[in-house]
Amino acid sequence: MQTILFVCLGNICRSPLVESVARKRLAEAGLKIKVASCGTGGWHAGEQADPRMRAAAAGAGYDLGPHRARQLSLEDFERYDLLLAMDSDNMREMRRMVGEEVARRTCLFLEWARMAPPHEFPDPYFGELTGFVQSIVLAEQGVRGLIGRLRDGG
Repeated sequence: MQTILFVCLGNICRSPLVESVARKRLAEAGLKIKVASCGTGGWHAGEQADPRMRAAAAGAGYDLGPHRARQLSLEDFERYDLLLAMDSDNMREMRRMVGEEVARRTCLFLEWARMAPPHEFPDPYFGELTGFVQSIVLAEQGVRGLIGRLRDGG
């Protein structure tokens, strides 16, 4: 496996956070895997990550400043070896776009990372700042599981 795409709804909270955590932790683990993120919706395309997520991430040592949101495209299904959705709504939209033939390469991020429940990564967008801070913890745990699974051969 050489490429992983993390997918959420607007690409301004969860997926850019997980991308940043994964990029940092994969490099530290010596794994040369390209990671990126996008959203199933395009209304935030070109925007930075949510300011609350940028602040929470910075407090944990992750820089989301360079991130710009983009929408999932059909080419992403060819470009990436594994596409990991943050929740089942994102997963349904991904599968609607291309059908079940890519089902083996589209999974829920936390489930693929062998996390105990929750298998869906909660969207902090409409909540309080604490949800963004909790997202950091969940992203770090999920990426640890991801690295473990990658080392086990996927």
